[in-house]
Amino acid sequence: MTDKFILILQLEAQSIERSIKHINAAQVAKAANYLLNCPGKIIVTGVGKSGIVARKIAATFTSTGKTAIYLSPCDALHGDLGIVDCTDVVMMLSHSGETEELLAILPHLHRRGVPLIALTGRLQSTLARSSTVVLNAGVDREACPLNLAPTASTTVAMAIGDALAMVVMEQRGITPEDFAINHPSGFLGKRLTLTVDTLMLPTVQLTPLQPDSNWTAIIAAITQGGAGAACVLQNSKLVGLITDGDLRRSLMHHAPERLNQLTAGDLMTKNPITIPIGTLAQNAIEIMEKNHRKPVSVLPITSSDGSFVGLLRLHDLVRIGLTS
Repeated sequence: MTDKFILILQLEAQSIERSIKHINAAQVAKAANYLLNCPGKIIVTGVGKSGIVARKIAATFTSTGKTAIYLSPCDALHGDLGIVDCTDVVMMLSHSGETEELLAILPHLHRRGVPLIALTGRLQSTLARSSTVVLNAGVDREACPLNLAPTASTTVAMAIGDALAMVVMEQRGITPEDFAINHPSGFLGKRLTLTVDTLMLPTVQLTPLQPDSNWTAIIAAITQGGAGAACVLQNSKLVGLITDGDLRRSLMHHAPERLNQLTAGDLMTKNPITIPIGTLAQNAIEIMEKNHRKPVSVLPITSSDGSFVGLLRLHDLVRIGLTS
């Protein structure tokens, strides 16, 4: 069973490799230029498994910032053709090149004057002869044992669609920052767009201390805030930070009768590392984990005038998948 599994993967991989030998460079360049310079929408259409691949190709273009949609050929014949105008480019997927639903909408697309890019396995098919650009998506056989289920052919069609989308993306000069704009919840989006103010514990959830706050107040502030730390303020400005680690060390280094005499000013780390509000969360975790003295687990956030606005926990950055 495992041997058969591997064989099928090899068949699909070989189909993509063979498709490279069938590349018509002029047709590829023509297709890429139509897609790159399309002032309207990229409309991708197909039926059955080819329709599923068409949806994926449209989604890939859209994710790179190029407006693309999937159009059902059946729905197109019942009103959805209204979405197509002369500024669009249409990509049509059909292994046989004779899919009835696609052929039925060809005259209507021709009347609109849109360029047609065909991805087909038969270069002499009706679809190929009716298209502006033809890309060979043919395969020697399907990976299916019966040579019936669309497998290798859909893999090749998807690979060609991916290649076109990536060529167009590169020509447009898309940067990681551009890409992240359309992927705010993905790993890259979080790295390049998520800022500390969306993750920090704001001051309303914390209990700031004064330099003269006593031992009891310090314990209460650290416990109630849930950050494992408390900030020491003077005139709304941050002057120090006390962590639960500082408390444990004070227990080790001071006699019990001395503890009640300690103040926040005695225990705090003066002038702690801070970052301004609006800092990327990715930059924050790098600061926290690569601090030259030791990694820090909490980081105070300050406003442009230096006022304390919140605490950022390393735990929250790690929880959403960020790493340095």
